[in-house]
Amino acid sequence: MSAEKYKALGRRLVEEAINEGNLAFIDEFMVSDYDRHDASSHVVGRENYKQLLRAIRVAFPDLHETIEVLIAEGDMVALRGTFRGTHKGELRGIAPTGKVVEWTYTGIIRLANGKMVESWSNSDMLGLMQQLGAIPE
Repeated sequence: MSAEKYKALGRRLVEEAINEGNLAFIDEFMVSDYDRHDASSHVVGRENYKQLLRAIRVAFPDLHETIEVLIAEGDMVALRGTFRGTHKGELRGIAPTGKVVEWTYTGIIRLANGKMVESWSNSDMLGLMQQLGAIPE
């Protein structure tokens, strides 16, 4: 696939799965044994990834991701962006605060045959936890 097609898949992942909450898109876009490496968690398997997204959307039902940088080369797509949402559900044991928060992330997705097989990401969880009042600033 071309770099432009891989970038389009990255955009679709953000728009359909994250912003719209359409987890059926994950079945189309991701291999069943997908491997997600993150600074705060390691998720193996498409169904486990969908469970993670469901939990995030419970905590932030209005979650919206904005892509600020999107680069594709070879079989990789790199993204940098911002998440925004209102904390209306429990998140990692933190009761809902009602606060509108935002945090940044960087991520790299590896694709094979047009499907997401592995990713690496790093989100500003410290900044998020400070905004929620779970950690002092």
